[in-house]
Amino acid sequence: MGYVKWLGHACFEIELDGALIYIDPWITNPKSPITINDIKKVDYVFVTHDHGDHLGEAFEIAKKFNAAFISIYELAVKAQKEGIKNVIGANIGGPIKVGDLTAYLVPALHSCSAGAPIGIIIKGKEATIYHAGDTGVFLDMQLIRELYQPDIALLPIGGHFTMGPIEAAKAVELIKPKVVIPMHYQTFDVISGDPETFRKEVEKRAPNVKVIILKPGESYSF
Repeated sequence: MGYVKWLGHACFEIELDGALIYIDPWITNPKSPITINDIKKVDYVFVTHDHGDHLGEAFEIAKKFNAAFISIYELAVKAQKEGIKNVIGANIGGPIKVGDLTAYLVPALHSCSAGAPIGIIIKGKEATIYHAGDTGVFLDMQLIRELYQPDIALLPIGGHFTMGPIEAAKAVELIKPKVVIPMHYQTFDVISGDPETFRKEVEKRAPNVKVIILKPGESYSF
């Protein structure tokens, strides 16, 4: 059985088909329930873009555990320059083999300094998970549904820099996952999106989608 554990902000620990994955590992975020010393194993580190609240401690973690670092090509080049040995640089498009898993980099509407911002699809036997990174809502989320049919979507709802609750609920309507977990909210005052508002909006737009609101450190098992 796999799980998705929220570690605050956009940081998740995921176990999928026996692999331990960290996405956007800003472990020192204000809501984080753990420290780097609490991490005992990592197989793969995915990063959606190079803003500090997403890149976080990714380089340090990848080095410490000899974990594969997977991101957009230009950020992967930076990782190599930081001394990370196991690097997979890719671009938006087709499948990427990551051990026994398959990953896809998909668009995100945001900004960054290295390459382009991305969302990440990770497909295993147990589930297909979509981490949207930082993004606004965009109509091509329908293609994400059509091509990858994610079981679990991890969506930002904080607003200001990303979708707020209403825009994120529209994204749920476009993606139609089985489960959606909100993220990237209330870490700072400016990203004040309310998860209960998000839940109510999803109930209106996509009533068949289950909304799971996690507290930092809590997990959803699948």
